[in-house]
Amino acid sequence: MSELKVAQQMMAAAVAAKPQAAPEVTSVVQLLKSLDRASKNIRTFGFRNSVAQKFFSQFYTELTTHLARFDILTFLVQRDGLYLHDQLVYSSQTTEAGENFAFTLYSDGIRELTLHPDITEEDVLFFFEALWNTSATGELEDDDIVTRLWTKNLPTITIVTADEVMKVSDTDTILTPQAQTPLEASLRDILTDARAAKVTDTQQGQPQKPRLTSGIMGYEVSEFELAALERDIAAESARNSASYVLEIFSAVLSSERSPVLLSKVLDIYDGVLISLFQGGHWRLAEQVLSLLGDADAMRQDLTPEHREKINVLLEQIGKPERVNLIERYLNTTEEPSVDGLQSVLLMMKPSAIPALCTLLGNLEYSTHQTLLCSVLSDLAKEAPDMLARHLTNRNPALVRNLLSIIAQWNIPSLADSVEKIIRYPDPLIRREVIRTLSTLRPSGSGAKIVPLLNDQDEAVRLAALKPLLTGHYTAPFSIWEPIVTTETFVERPPAERRNIFHAMRATAGDDAVPFWRNSLTEWGWTNRKKKEELALLAIDALGKLGTPAAQEALQTGADKGTATIKKACATALANITTHTDTP
Repeated sequence: MSELKVAQQMMAAAVAAKPQAAPEVTSVVQLLKSLDRASKNIRTFGFRNSVAQKFFSQFYTELTTHLARFDILTFLVQRDGLYLHDQLVYSSQTTEAGENFAFTLYSDGIRELTLHPDITEEDVLFFFEALWNTSATGELEDDDIVTRLWTKNLPTITIVTADEVMKVSDTDTILTPQAQTPLEASLRDILTDARAAKVTDTQQGQPQKPRLTSGIMGYEVSEFELAALERDIAAESARNSASYVLEIFSAVLSSERSPVLLSKVLDIYDGVLISLFQGGHWRLAEQVLSLLGDADAMRQDLTPEHREKINVLLEQIGKPERVNLIERYLNTTEEPSVDGLQSVLLMMKPSAIPALCTLLGNLEYSTHQTLLCSVLSDLAKEAPDMLARHLTNRNPALVRNLLSIIAQWNIPSLADSVEKIIRYPDPLIRREVIRTLSTLRPSGSGAKIVPLLNDQDEAVRLAALKPLLTGHYTAPFSIWEPIVTTETFVERPPAERRNIFHAMRATAGDDAVPFWRNSLTEWGWTNRKKKEELALLAIDALGKLGTPAAQEALQTGADKGTATIKKACATALANITTHTDTP
């Protein structure tokens, strides 16, 4: 009987003897995920790396918690994964072949692995070293996993090998015990009982059954297992070749001891990044940049030359020629991928801000513009003046996006840069400038905003009126005079004229009273109706102003104005008196 059949029958018998423990299975599945992460990071970056230590610490904590709750942890190791009782808790079909530690254990002849509650961090770390042969001393280089584990013979990590299973010749008897004899779930216990039974039979003179003596270990592959192997091979062949290459580079960067060879590897990374940028492989580019960024912490033996090369690589990703590769990919590729692009952009230095502003102006899709705005909002916040210099660009889309970033920052010192484009040719930009200025300077002088009330675009004029009507800005009447004294002012819509007068009241106060008083007593036959409408609007503004100077002007209108003006002035004065007398 083949060794595979023996292990499978033992597993079936063990499963029949012990019921399923769902909470334990759930805990083990999560634990194995943590083991995968910790093992992969230690293999890639070494145990001294802070990230690898973090994942290792997380795994060890989960392991000790599990062992404290469920006692020992025993896995049956098969080609397709690890089994806990009757549950497949780790499958080769869901794990890359190069990372599958279950297959690694199986291929080196381990059929059962047991972890005991008093296991230490040093024991677990040695297990990782034995599993992947990552010992820094190189003492275990030519040994298999079994030999590596036996070198220390740790009591907290025990194994059962294929050789031990095959040495038990009375397999059928072992796997079909008497009903009155309880069966343990561990292969180790089964083998121990089998050996004890053999010794007893020998002492009693009972004949032994023939055993396998060929010395050759055979594997019986079923149709199902063959199909699974074919799927594994197909999955392996379908893997991204770039991922393979980067894994090799990562391994070399983390382990190469020759300074000359390490320098040559770093020279290759520039071409790798260019290729990844051209193809839009942002996640892979992120991995490469993260690896380079952590290289100094991962490799304490880097020379100044190595560090300089890494700094140059990290600086170059923000150079115009690199940013142009991003632009070309996003604008010319059908359905371009942006997965991981934001992370790559955020890894750039502040020196990349001018190139990124140019990129923002050249991008054709709004979704890409939004993504880049988010990046610039974070990247340029420590150097806002570098971004503000691009406000004078003739591209309205770029300027509008930059204004939205500046408004989000709300840094008052940038108001001077925004004021410089208050006469921008595009009316939409002029509106955004007014809104941004009212955010950056919610009070103060309104002298730069008042002239916009003569703008040809009505929406710009309305946008300018809003902050002026709040009463938080000041502007002398001399700024308002060119607007309200022109002959065309009376042609504006009544609502706009009324709002202008109230904005003038809120910003100029008594400084505007002489102008309004003159409008109450002005006589003439031309545009008489329009002038009377202005006078009524002036009375409304004076009534709202309510100062002694405003009341004096209203009294003048009540004495010298037309009948309509006199009546309106008297009503306004009465309202002022009423509001004054009301406590």
